[in-house]
Amino acid sequence: MDAIKYVHEQLTPSSTFPNFRPGDNVVVNYEIVEGDKKRVQAFRGDVIQISGQGPTKTFTVRKISNGVGVERIFPFATPNIQSVEILKRGKVRRAKLFYLRDLVGKKARIREKKIYR
Repeated sequence: MDAIKYVHEQLTPSSTFPNFRPGDNVVVNYEIVEGDKKRVQAFRGDVIQISGQGPTKTFTVRKISNGVGVERIFPFATPNIQSVEILKRGKVRRAKLFYLRDLVGKKARIREKKIYR
């Protein structure tokens, strides 16, 4: 098993993302290729889950666009993600926030964690 782990470490690019958790509001800037053009697009939303480990680790970001919930799954080990910015820290008690899919309006908000320095 160590040989497999070694190969994964050599092949996956090292990405330095900030430490974010489910419930945090983030902006993911990722590169989109349309034909022969490349551009960076921002996806702003709440992290509802982080799953997997090693090279298959992913995180899911959910946002509301024109009253419709949109979720996007981003792998950690992709060169297409330019940056991840944390806008707000969320105060949640679960690791998977799938219950947000059923909530609408103000009930779908996540409380902000107060950080004391």
